[in-house]
Amino acid sequence: MSTLYILLGIIVILAFVLIGIFNRFVKNKNIVKDAWSNIDVALKRRYDLIPNLVETVKGYAKHEKGTLENVINARNAAMQVPKGDINAQIKAENQLQQTLRSIFALSEAYPDLKANTNYLDLQEKLNTIEENLERSRRYYNGTVRENNTYGESFPGVLFAGMFGYQHFDYFETDEASRENVKVDFSS
Repeated sequence: MSTLYILLGIIVILAFVLIGIFNRFVKNKNIVKDAWSNIDVALKRRYDLIPNLVETVKGYAKHEKGTLENVINARNAAMQVPKGDINAQIKAENQLQQTLRSIFALSEAYPDLKANTNYLDLQEKLNTIEENLERSRRYYNGTVRENNTYGESFPGVLFAGMFGYQHFDYFETDEASRENVKVDFSS
């Protein structure tokens, strides 16, 4: 009879351990998704601001049509990423970030644009959004680190497949975004 109680006790303890592991996977995934939702809100604000910025620049930089179209195309591509595909969204955002940097580089070549109050206001709003995005990215990356570490370490790795573990990519700038943007109008 005591062997049955010991066996029953071991089964109960294992059940609680498995429930704890499962709950941790669920908790980590939900924290990452919550962190991403903060980024998503800031991205939506940026998407809404970009057309105004492009229209303001258009009046001053008429022969920079290609640069402006690239910004709009990158914005549209980022907006069309399916909801919930965080890893694809990160890639699209890096491309959009690169094209936005080219618009700000244009302002160096157009002193009147640089002095335009509407442009300055839009640029300030975009800078505020970018600062919020940076804070949100740091938080998101921390939650991703926690999630990925648990899913790839013991005991999580033993149950990752069974409990639907999801690996998330970090939201980092790509190599192209780290380079300085150069605009040359001498040609």
